[in-house]
Amino acid sequence: MAFLVGGANSSAVTAYDIDNSLRLNDDDSAYLSWTPSTATNDDKLTFSFWVKRGAISGSYKILTRYTSSDDRFYIAFWPTDKIYIYQKVGGVESFNLQTNRLFRDPSAWYHIVIAFDTTQGTEANRIKLYVNGTQETSFSTSNYPTQNLDLYYQTATSVLVKIGQYDSSQYYDGYLSDVYLIDGTQYDASAFGETDADSGIWKPKKASVTYGTNGFFLEFKETGTDQDASGIGADTSGEDNHLAVTNLAATDQCTDTPTNNFCTINPLIPTGNYVYAEGNTKFTSGYDNIFAWGTMGIPADSSTGWYFELRLGSAPVGASGYGLGVGIADFTYAVETHGLGTDGAHPLSSTTMFGIRSNYAYDADWSLSEGTSGVVDLNVNTSVGQIAQIAWKDSKIYCGVDNTWYAADAETDGDPAGGSNQSHTVSGTYNADLWMPMVWTNIGGIALSAFNFGNPSWSLSSGESDANGYGNFEYAPPSGFYALCTKNLAEYG
Repeated sequence: MAFLVGGANSSAVTAYDIDNSLRLNDDDSAYLSWTPSTATNDDKLTFSFWVKRGAISGSYKILTRYTSSDDRFYIAFWPTDKIYIYQKVGGVESFNLQTNRLFRDPSAWYHIVIAFDTTQGTEANRIKLYVNGTQETSFSTSNYPTQNLDLYYQTATSVLVKIGQYDSSQYYDGYLSDVYLIDGTQYDASAFGETDADSGIWKPKKASVTYGTNGFFLEFKETGTDQDASGIGADTSGEDNHLAVTNLAATDQCTDTPTNNFCTINPLIPTGNYVYAEGNTKFTSGYDNIFAWGTMGIPADSSTGWYFELRLGSAPVGASGYGLGVGIADFTYAVETHGLGTDGAHPLSSTTMFGIRSNYAYDADWSLSEGTSGVVDLNVNTSVGQIAQIAWKDSKIYCGVDNTWYAADAETDGDPAGGSNQSHTVSGTYNADLWMPMVWTNIGGIALSAFNFGNPSWSLSSGESDANGYGNFEYAPPSGFYALCTKNLAEYG
């Protein structure tokens, strides 16, 4: 069977598939924006979106309107990982809701709906918050708006509406998908999603709603950077309220969505001082002998093949003799038996990690790796931008560099499609339940190496998917090998 760390969404059967998401990286100061020209209904508003978090435990604003600290409106994740809904006008706080529940799972897609109607007589009905179809009723702070309060979002026509940016210093980090802004109506979550009858999973549906004058629907189907129907911020509601694009590129359009969730790096597992970026696909290492793990895993003896890539980043000057290893490792043994220290380090034995290692200095070679040791030199020099490839099936691990696969003797071509000439064979005591993608580094400052589980953060020279049409890889996955995503896991996991 398949395993997803944390609580990531499985693939519910649905007639409505979401094709795209938008990946926002806070280090890029990336956001979307639009300035309404008309003030409309000032007391009713619904905001519905799917979100998969990147960075956690920081202040990450999603929908905002900001003039100054005295006049502002936002919907955000707070540093405590609570959902925060806030408005202040004229220096006076209008409302302030903070959940008791925390939302810190970076492997999961959450559906969030915030629905306002300040005309309601009951104060708790003036702001309704739904997460995955269930209304949140437990709040650590619950200052509701007064009846008939004007929403600053609706009345400030000269102020930018922003998705992903607040006051020129705070930016959202993670993925957004199927973003609805409804002007003039308070909808509940059932307008945008439904519970799957078989699995009980909350799943999206295409909404039939009245958008209003200033409403919009963002499906992220386009890759342009202009504020029009071909841009990343194109409004597909029919209202033509297209959003402007700031510091976003075509590579920020992803196929990691609520209906097909892809593997990323998991920042919740103690991994030392790694710094993650680009929706937990890029990383910079902090110091020696630390590990980072993926969010999805399967047994090493899976009868279905699985595939991913890693693009090699730059190393510190004078890094000769140090390296980076990428492959799969026995997560069950590593965590449950040995545990992980606060720095993320522990001894991975040769029976619990298999992959390929780059020895930095760029006059050194790639080698096949067991544990943290290079065991077979491949006589292939390392350089920035090379693509390491990992594929595994039937307890056999195949390692490649730039689409050349290597057998265990380093002299024979590997043949993952044919099931022969593997780089490693998993055997021994620790062939346990859960084997996961991982990376190991033994020097700090290895900068911006990047995993590609099917949604690359860099522009590919080609673009190859698996046999099911999922993923976007530099090289075609070998026949019988698939991207780590929930649609494939539901079929083969």
